[in-house]
Amino acid sequence: MVINPVSGTRSKRGLEDMAANCLNAAGISLETVYTEASGDASRFAAQAAAEGYDMVISAGGDGTVNEIAGALSHTGTALGILPLGSGNGFARSLGIPQDAEDALKVIVDGHSQVCDRGIINRLPFYCTFGLGFDAVVSEKFASMKRRGRMTYVRSVLQEFINYRSQPYALSIGGSVITENAFLIAVCNAPQYGNNAYIAPQAKLSDGLLDITVVHSGSPISTAFVGVDLLTGYLDRNTQIETFKVSAATITRLNSGPVHIDGDPLTLGTNLEVTCDPAALKVYAPEKEADFKPIVSPLRALIDDIRYDVKAKFR
Repeated sequence: MVINPVSGTRSKRGLEDMAANCLNAAGISLETVYTEASGDASRFAAQAAAEGYDMVISAGGDGTVNEIAGALSHTGTALGILPLGSGNGFARSLGIPQDAEDALKVIVDGHSQVCDRGIINRLPFYCTFGLGFDAVVSEKFASMKRRGRMTYVRSVLQEFINYRSQPYALSIGGSVITENAFLIAVCNAPQYGNNAYIAPQAKLSDGLLDITVVHSGSPISTAFVGVDLLTGYLDRNTQIETFKVSAATITRLNSGPVHIDGDPLTLGTNLEVTCDPAALKVYAPEKEADFKPIVSPLRALIDDIRYDVKAKFR
């Protein structure tokens, strides 16, 4: 088990003993290590795979999952997840409980599935890759001392005020689409985390990636994109365009920020995206995550508010 002590907001105190007791009772012996810097989780996982360990458990957020999964992909070693980050998008998409003890029971039950991954310029992602507004927000969020949902919301609001859409060229299957986009998200999983569904129809094991393009719009219409993101109806928003692809190229005018599974970095102008099918064995509940949008009465209320606001400012 690889514990990232600084991920998320929850304390890791007592986690090692609790996990050891739970797994030992099921006849599974556990060795625990702690990360101290970026790259440690990847190094620990690669060593475990080379030594023939049955599984490596990620006790952290999506960034920790990314490092460990990258080292375990196309090996005989499986991934277990204790979702202890801020968003936990990959775990939520798999239906893994957010409580650590319940997540351990999923591992003990022993059911696993094989998931795809995305590759962006040779870098793997298992949940989402993004550029544009969400990449700028990830960069801002990473620089803040406090973590958690409210810190992320504050980052979104601060950046939303001044952010301007950027031009992109999206090449899919020989066709080139030019977009002035607020953001482009390439998704293996349906959500960023915290049940914010950026690609509600995405599947982890279909051999395809879902590209969500949020077109440039007014501040009001773009704000309603955020509402649909959180209610699960984003794919019905007229400011959204989606593509299912096995590969694509995204070109932009300048190098700049992107995020890979929520972690910010800087990449160049030409971004080559491919799907790597059936790359990772991961422990998950036997019943897949059951995603349902927020119930229709609330959706109807949101639509009424949307139309009223549009009429007022028309």
